Amino acid sequence: MMPARRIAMWSGPRNMSTTMMRSFGARADCAAVDEPFYAAWLVAAGETHPMQAEILASQPNDPRGVAERLLAPLPDAATVQFQKHMTHHMLPEFPLDWAAQCRHVFLIRHPARVIASYARKMDDVSLNAIGFPQQARLFDEMRSRTGKVPPVIDSDRILADPRMVLTRLCGALEIPWDEDMLSWKPGPKPEDGAWAPHWYDAVWTSEGFGDAPGPLPALNGEDAETEKEALAIYERLLQYHV
Repeated sequence: MMPARRIAMWSGPRNMSTTMMRSFGARADCAAVDEPFYAAWLVAAGETHPMQAEILASQPNDPRGVAERLLAPLPDAATVQFQKHMTHHMLPEFPLDWAAQCRHVFLIRHPARVIASYARKMDDVSLNAIGFPQQARLFDEMRSRTGKVPPVIDSDRILADPRMVLTRLCGALEIPWDEDMLSWKPGPKPEDGAWAPHWYDAVWTSEGFGDAPGPLPALNGEDAETEKEALAIYERLLQYHV
């Protein structure tokens, strides 16, 4: 059996990250992990989120314990592990030595779409809440640690041509392309985090990647200022798209 290929995908919220988890989870050779540092981040950052009690009860609160669990043997015949990470969950003081055993990929999305989507679920929209500065820091960190430029994928480009982008991504990650990544059965999945009932309503009804995106939403006031700040980070990472 080939050694396990552990893939860490770094995304901000509302980036289509759960759809990507669905895509990888549809592979017969893959075990998916949903936002493993969520509870540890809530405790360390002193944050309060929807379904707080359920999240804290469902995961280790100690980041070192999370890291150990990520590197545990994979279940059954799985040879690929897909870790879905939120960039803002990875606080600078959290351990990153475990990351040496992973291949890293960064999922980005135009900030106008992120902000509009995030505002429908949460009242407070800020640059840090949507994870753009943290994503830039982690990209530079992984590039420095590995000596390689991590592949980047953009949500809009995936929706425009999922087969092409995912085929290129699989090549960059050195895993075989699997046609099953293009579709899945609707409904909850065993890997879904305890917070899924609040966040995953659209994904639970999905059977694939859906239509190509429409025009960018027009933002006003503070949201427009946040978009302007995030756009510089988005455009810097976009140049490394697979």
